[in-house]
Amino acid sequence: MKPAYLVALSGLLLLIGHAQASSTYRCNSSLVSVGASTSEVRSKCGEPADAAITGLKETVDDRGFRQEVQVEEWTYGPTNGMYHHLRFEGNRLSDIESQRGR
Repeated sequence: MKPAYLVALSGLLLLIGHAQASSTYRCNSSLVSVGASTSEVRSKCGEPADAAITGLKETVDDRGFRQEVQVEEWTYGPTNGMYHHLRFEGNRLSDIESQRGR
């Protein structure tokens, strides 16, 4: 049977290199948060290293109105070995993931 600290260390090592979700991203000397517009992110962080339109997503507002919004994914980095993947739905930042480069 392995000591508890070895089991914990093994689990920690498995997490290294996997994506981590966050609600904020620090770029340059600015901070952007989920809900920010594409123009706000671009003005604070500059142009992404990569950007792609990945499709459409159907949304429903509080009144039951349905619409399709464009989904984009932007990548910044590597910065200190980390890539930051930002997902926009309808020109609003909806998700931030950070991943160590390989």
